[in-house]
Amino acid sequence: VQLQASGGGLVQAGGSLRLSCAASGSDLRGYIMGWHRQTPGRPSEFVAAITSGGDTNYADSGKGRFTISRDNAKNTVYLQMHSLRPEDTAVYYCAATYDFAIATLVDGYAYWGQGTQVTVSS
Repeated sequence: VQLQASGGGLVQAGGSLRLSCAASGSDLRGYIMGWHRQTPGRPSEFVAAITSGGDTNYADSGKGRFTISRDNAKNTVYLQMHSLRPEDTAVYYCAATYDFAIATLVDGYAYWGQGTQVTVSS
């Protein structure tokens, strides 16, 4: 499966962004999808994951602010982010895995898209 992330940009603190991850080459219904983020000099951080049936898991940092969703008909996964903070600044990556039990782990993902930069100004 090939993944293409988009939707990043520059936003002021308190603002919102919606990231998209479009898949090709395979039906996304066969995968658990996740979003991770990375800032320079720091390890990649789990953000959120969603099963094909809609079960979700969020990192504490995004609970109440971020919503992961998927449109299986469009083969696309989304990350809606509200109340953005400067510490949310990172490159955001979408990824696909087969196992929800390890969806919080970077090493648990077999397929990765390229990142999309999110910058939140104070």
